Amino acid sequence: MFNLIRRDIILQKRQLFIFIPFILFFIFMDAHPALTFLIASIFIPFNTYAYDEKTETNILLNSLPYTRTEIIASRYLGAIVYMVLAIGVTSLALFAFNKTFSMNDIAIGSSLFLLFASVTFPLFYILKPGYITMVVIISFLVLASVGPAIVLFLADRLTAITDFIVNLSVTTLYTGATIAIIIVYVISWGITTAIYQRKAF
Repeated sequence: MFNLIRRDIILQKRQLFIFIPFILFFIFMDAHPALTFLIASIFIPFNTYAYDEKTETNILLNSLPYTRTEIIASRYLGAIVYMVLAIGVTSLALFAFNKTFSMNDIAIGSSLFLLFASVTFPLFYILKPGYITMVVIISFLVLASVGPAIVLFLADRLTAITDFIVNLSVTTLYTGATIAIIIVYVISWGITTAIYQRKAF
């Protein structure tokens, strides 16, 4: 399984030269650090999926001595590995250019990435090749632009829930959010595995 994760890095080595300028663009544009961490985390996993979509890599992967469960596990575990690496590189870049950021920014960026990955990873095995990348890009843009407005709208309407959340301690809130995100990610992992097990290549 480690070799599958390593494969993604090898395939994306040319894209990695674009990664740094890509992140620097957001830094120079004074984008919110949480957004910069989110974009950085998305870069490698979704580039890998886009590459595999074009080359139909899944046919090759299924001819190798890996089970379908291991292939999907490498996707989900790899996404976490790439997220950690991307956050490390982005943190160094922000520090180098004297841009302030906090652990909250890292937590928000990584949490949003895991939630976005949980929603979109199953789509790569549901939708037909040729449509997936476009759907993911549109979904990301819609969520980035409409997401905050939806949260504010729900907060205004669901006052009982909002009051309950506000009264929670910071530790309880962060712990609850972390557990919820992990549960969503694991559920997505299970759904994607089930879809992939039944998919014909």
